[in-house]
Amino acid sequence: MTTPPADREYDPVEVSSLNFWAMSPRERDVRLAELRKNRPVSWQPPAEGGLMAPENDGYWAVTSHELIKYVSRRPDLFCSGEGIQMEEVPPDLLEAASGFLAMDGDKHMTMRKLVSNAFTPRQIKILEESIRARAAGIVDRLLELGEGDFVQNVAKQMPMNTFYDIAGLPEQYRDQAAHNADEMAAWNDPDVAHGRPPAEVLADGMIGNLTIGFEFAELTRACPRDDVWSNLVSAEVDGKTLTDEELATMFVLLSFAGNDTTRTSINLGTKAFLENPDQLAYLLEDFDGRINNAIEEVLRWVSPIMTFRRTATQDTVLGGRQIRKGDWVVMFYASGNRDESVFVDPWKFDISRKPQGHVAFGGGGPHYCIGSFLAQSMLRHMFDQLFHRVPDLTLTEPELLVGNFAGAVKQMHATTGCPVAH
Repeated sequence: MTTPPADREYDPVEVSSLNFWAMSPRERDVRLAELRKNRPVSWQPPAEGGLMAPENDGYWAVTSHELIKYVSRRPDLFCSGEGIQMEEVPPDLLEAASGFLAMDGDKHMTMRKLVSNAFTPRQIKILEESIRARAAGIVDRLLELGEGDFVQNVAKQMPMNTFYDIAGLPEQYRDQAAHNADEMAAWNDPDVAHGRPPAEVLADGMIGNLTIGFEFAELTRACPRDDVWSNLVSAEVDGKTLTDEELATMFVLLSFAGNDTTRTSINLGTKAFLENPDQLAYLLEDFDGRINNAIEEVLRWVSPIMTFRRTATQDTVLGGRQIRKGDWVVMFYASGNRDESVFVDPWKFDISRKPQGHVAFGGGGPHYCIGSFLAQSMLRHMFDQLFHRVPDLTLTEPELLVGNFAGAVKQMHATTGCPVAH
């Protein structure tokens, strides 16, 4: 690592270490709040936990709601094509792990359009009944068990099976594909690593889902269906169909995006309601009239994706700081969603608050989450089934993943108040 330029001293409030990311969200926000208020763009040392020795001198941490939205909506100034994570990742792993998230311009929009047609409001409306039925079945099973890990028995089941139904992935691949996606978000967590170095954890998850992606592409070419994956396999870009390598990379990305974020929102959203019974009672007074606003508050509260990186395409100024071409700029979504200048009393879970535009799906711009409508539908039906049918549900404190990208829950025990099945 080279010596930082003389005009860039690392901020005394540090947000790069694994010790920082091992803190609870509330503890982390003590530091983030100071940066939001006094230095919303701060120069930070390279993030710990990368897969290779840092080649950069550091990065700019963007912590205010306003500036996160600005960076998100200016792809001409801040690109995605040079990486989206705050650690150093080898280029070959970056391309395979990130898919069109790490693309810019026409190439990004072309690949995005191929997928986005499956996630429009009209398409989600068609899926609504199957999502409702799946939520009911998950809660049936929870009540039958009486207790168990909420993450595995409830929160994981909804997004995993809904997404893989849309894609047409055969049942025998689903649990392994979801496990592989989990590992790709968890390379710095010691419990997930089990003694493996971070590079091996990421590679195991990525190679596992690349392998499934190759097999899935081959199966689909031989026997196409009426689903999003069959459409991708047959789609043409610039007069050519996607290669198996491109399809496998797409599967890696969609498996992560389709599983982890909604699972986290179900986990921590349910926990937030149980810890705030006044808010749960308010929701149940008029569930249909209040659930959409409640979901907006859940997404703000949870911030399932905590950070996202961009790279400066030219010299510019951001928040009064001089940004040079090639500098890394990292948006701290979890900080933007607690910005006191936007959200009154941001550490109060309040589903009656007027939505002010959380950045849980990104701050707008070309990389805004294409699965947002699907995620909202899954949350709506899971909360409907859980809160109407399991009035005595209790959850232990969640065991959170250690990492700076996904704010995931590793495990959280649930009891329903019903007899345990034997």
